[in-house]
Amino acid sequence: MTTPLRIAVIGAGAFGRQHIERLTKEKLCALAGLADPAPAARDVAASLGVPWRADAADLLDAVKPDGVIVATPNALHVPVGLACVARKLPMLVEKPIAETVAGARELVDAAERAGVTLMVGHHRRYNPIIARARAIVQEGRLGRLTAVTALWLVKKPDPYFETAWRREKGGGPILINLIHDIDDLRFIAGEITEVSAFTANAARGFPVEDSAAIALRFAGGAIGTITVSDAVAAPWNWEIASGEYAMYAHEDENCYLFAGTEGALAVPRMELWRYPGERGWTSPLARERIMLEPVDPQVAQLRHFCRVIGGTEAPLITGADAARTLAATLAVRRSAETGRAVALDGPDPA
Repeated sequence: MTTPLRIAVIGAGAFGRQHIERLTKEKLCALAGLADPAPAARDVAASLGVPWRADAADLLDAVKPDGVIVATPNALHVPVGLACVARKLPMLVEKPIAETVAGARELVDAAERAGVTLMVGHHRRYNPIIARARAIVQEGRLGRLTAVTALWLVKKPDPYFETAWRREKGGGPILINLIHDIDDLRFIAGEITEVSAFTANAARGFPVEDSAAIALRFAGGAIGTITVSDAVAAPWNWEIASGEYAMYAHEDENCYLFAGTEGALAVPRMELWRYPGERGWTSPLARERIMLEPVDPQVAQLRHFCRVIGGTEAPLITGADAARTLAATLAVRRSAETGRAVALDGPDPA
């Protein structure tokens, strides 16, 4: 029997606790230790019988794990990641990889120079829905992809905004929520080369945006739109429509639409529309519902991380890939602030 890999977790907030929960149930790996200065984190470590340190570097030196999950606040992703690089430790860093593209580039370059595995936790890529949607588009079953539509429309309750930073610039849906959808669209439809956006805060009047409208251009020639709001009563968002999260009341709706010259795909219902005979707007379309077995994408991500550490799989999302998702997301904010389109040319938008 293969000895379980020893994985350290840095950060015991909401995401860190989710990783810890899955680690304690997974046969491929085991929790090696926990680093977080909060007294509650020390109690969690004690309850699980694993080492605890307030400082990440102290823990890494003490337990010498096989791999590290970095689930700290965003501002600490780069310094903790660099500590992992210095110790040649493979890491899975929660999204976003960094707060800035420059910070992401620093960490990516350091990991590449040292030959250290750097993965990023865009866990939706491990959901069979997203994986199959990508395959359908990339295999050309829709023909030439022409138009993409994404919706992230939801109602965040008033108590959510009692935390002051959520009312200020940087605390809105663009940087907190949209990054997931940007990554989904990049993974399924290809690289984003240009972004144009504008925002509004009329629903609540806070300094931070509550809504945004975004236009995208993809490298393959498709164009797309994303409409975002966290101030509306609507089911058209991944969290509610996908059924991925038990905490949200599931509604059988779609939030992504992909349209090509030969067909169209609605996600996450996975409805594939094509002409069975004569093609044209007066002819009937046939709808095929693609049924998939549900999978916990975070469990799949953890197992993939273990196999990457073991050398049997290549990372599904590297640090450089995640940096491009971050750059496209930050370009939305920059376009809204300047009133100009932002180009993301080449493989490295940094």
